[in-house]
Amino acid sequence: MYSEKFFVFNWIDEHSQRIINISDSIWRLAELGLMEYKSSKVLSDELNEAGFQIEYGVAGLPTAFTASWGKGKPVIGVMGEYDALPGLSQDIVPFKKPLEGAVNGHGCGHNIHGASGLAGILAVKKLMEKNNIKGTLKYFGCPAEESASGKVWMVREGVFKGVDAVLSHHPSTMNVAPLSSSLANNSVKFHFYGKTSHAASSPEQGRSALDAVELMNVGVNFLREHVIHDARVHYIIEEGGGQPNVVPDYARSWYLIRAPERAQVEEIYNRILAIAKGAELMTSTTHKVEFIKGVYNKIPNKTLSECVTSNMRMIGLPNYNNEELIFAEKISESIPKEAKIEELRKSKRPGWEEMVDWLIDVEVPNAWNEGEVSHGSTDVSDVSWQAPTMEFSTATYVLGTPGHSWQVVAQSGSSMGHKSLLYASKIIAASIIDILLDNEVLEKAWKEHEKRIGGRKYVPPIPEELKPPLNLWQK
Repeated sequence: MYSEKFFVFNWIDEHSQRIINISDSIWRLAELGLMEYKSSKVLSDELNEAGFQIEYGVAGLPTAFTASWGKGKPVIGVMGEYDALPGLSQDIVPFKKPLEGAVNGHGCGHNIHGASGLAGILAVKKLMEKNNIKGTLKYFGCPAEESASGKVWMVREGVFKGVDAVLSHHPSTMNVAPLSSSLANNSVKFHFYGKTSHAASSPEQGRSALDAVELMNVGVNFLREHVIHDARVHYIIEEGGGQPNVVPDYARSWYLIRAPERAQVEEIYNRILAIAKGAELMTSTTHKVEFIKGVYNKIPNKTLSECVTSNMRMIGLPNYNNEELIFAEKISESIPKEAKIEELRKSKRPGWEEMVDWLIDVEVPNAWNEGEVSHGSTDVSDVSWQAPTMEFSTATYVLGTPGHSWQVVAQSGSSMGHKSLLYASKIIAASIIDILLDNEVLEKAWKEHEKRIGGRKYVPPIPEELKPPLNLWQK
């Protein structure tokens, strides 16, 4: 399959500037989840022009889409994300400097995420046309990974039904096709309603919704001692009143509840619901629970991990020029060495101690984290219950770069980010070719997939009657 792979590599090289321009366009747009109208159009327009059949607004998500091309089996999916994060505006400079006129920023590199999948699938389409290869390619335009977990809504509505394997790329600090799982989670808001009054002259007439929110938070914080070690519970107070001399009659908190297994999330969530009820009773208020979304834990796949890793090594890591290395050095100087050491330690990568003085990851290791649980959550997990799925990462950022940071935004728009983008595009294309042309890869991946699920049944974590939170960013 070397000739087929070199064909797609050459296609990506020949169209490299176009691929970079697409990523940069999305980087500049920096649209929040469920509001990525222009970003999703950049990608869908490109696929439409290439002859893909587009379905817009899938699963009730205005900025979600699917793009299909080809006929028959196998059906190979590639996912692309394009949502940005609030308040992370940043110029492409190695020091903190918000981009003038901007508020949001791609602090998770989703501009690269969407473009790498696009480039990989377009390259393979050209090969399939040239060599008359049978099969179906599907690009899934996936909004709001960071906020509303768009893929969960898409899975619930059957958008991924019939796909045989799914690939995805995420920028990171390391080159790896991981075998770790992830934390399932629930996202939920608690609305408390009380009674306003003058906080000084007639406090007895008031019923403070803010008191209820704070008492609930206290109860949850005491709960932390009595949940499993890998559980995570975090919250913010979105609304707490107007001014201190008025007893607030409305307050609102937003919680994320995480655990390694879906059933564990549900158990902790039910205990938190009871705490909310207790806060209501203690303050003579009422409350309403607004369930926003939930996600599952990820099902890894070693077969696809080995496939991706092999292609990473065959392609070879990017080379950086002096200007890029100077940029990387200056970014690295903004990251305390202690923080870098802690990030490497948390990775549990064998030999991480030797990497403390590295600037950029210069290796492609075998996945070392079989059986581990990442403390993050992702809606890729819900897709992984539908078919063998692999989301790999490439070293886009200097080692130690914290996620969701200005450093990520700056590097995601830089020429270093461009090189990682093109590298990942080739990895996706080569891995699709393996799945298309080697029946054993797909057969082995499915046997492993079924064994890992072990008879468990996927039940959508969001109720059937619940609609996507399209007003999520409205206060």
